Amino acid sequence: MSELELIHRGKVRDVYAYGSDLLLVASDRLSAFDVILPDPIPGKGINLTQMSRYWFEALHVSIPSHVLSFEVPVGLEKPEWKGRITHCRRTKPMAIECVVRGYLAGSGWNNYQKTGKVQGFALPVGMKESERLPEALFTPSTKAQEGHDEPLTEEGARQLVGDAMYELLKERSLRIYRWAHEHALERGIIIADTKFEFGMVGEEVLLIDELLTPDSSRFWPTENYGPGRGQASFDKQYVRDYLLGLKDWNRQPPGPVLPADIIRGTQAKYLEAYEKITGKKLDW
Repeated sequence: MSELELIHRGKVRDVYAYGSDLLLVASDRLSAFDVILPDPIPGKGINLTQMSRYWFEALHVSIPSHVLSFEVPVGLEKPEWKGRITHCRRTKPMAIECVVRGYLAGSGWNNYQKTGKVQGFALPVGMKESERLPEALFTPSTKAQEGHDEPLTEEGARQLVGDAMYELLKERSLRIYRWAHEHALERGIIIADTKFEFGMVGEEVLLIDELLTPDSSRFWPTENYGPGRGQASFDKQYVRDYLLGLKDWNRQPPGPVLPADIIRGTQAKYLEAYEKITGKKLDW
């Protein structure tokens, strides 16, 4: 049996070295505004892993990824790891996060109100909050080890990864987003925006980390969608909205305790998103 060593504890995932590979174990931790909150969301790690699994398996023919298996290796079986494991190749991660925006929301909406642009992209005058963009935009960001990721200009992103790699990451990110957006739309969910991560093994570029989950994406129900306002959400925006309403928290650690109804509501939203997109029930 290969040696197992915890090498990193992230906001949500614990990363173990497993021989020459990695094991990612998704916890129930929840971060908001880059702060890990004190209350876990029961079953969230299973949800994230199985949602990623659905997308990785759907894309495996057209987009190479780091995934080797979603099963716990023989000899490492732990009841608490069931459904939470991604066994993957070890890669050298890219220096940027590949953000794709299909709708005018979040920081994109804030920037548009001030400048008429989103990360350097000029948009039509008079667009509304949550409106679908004329075309999906590739708006990469930095990958901060601590604190907040920062948006990058196209020039800044090209300087970090090089022109050829920038074009590859842009093409691949937009292609995944457009396909996933239409796939989810048929199932009653709008993927307003999302982020992808890529890494390299030798010269091979692989899709890594999580994929199209409520933690990495903005999910809206189609049935209540309407431009001109914020949208109901299947993702952790539900928790963010609660936190934004607190007058005595400055978005710095430690995070505030979550009420039981917010925990239950978040759990239900993550679960509904999984079931709508996959058409399956999630056993957690």
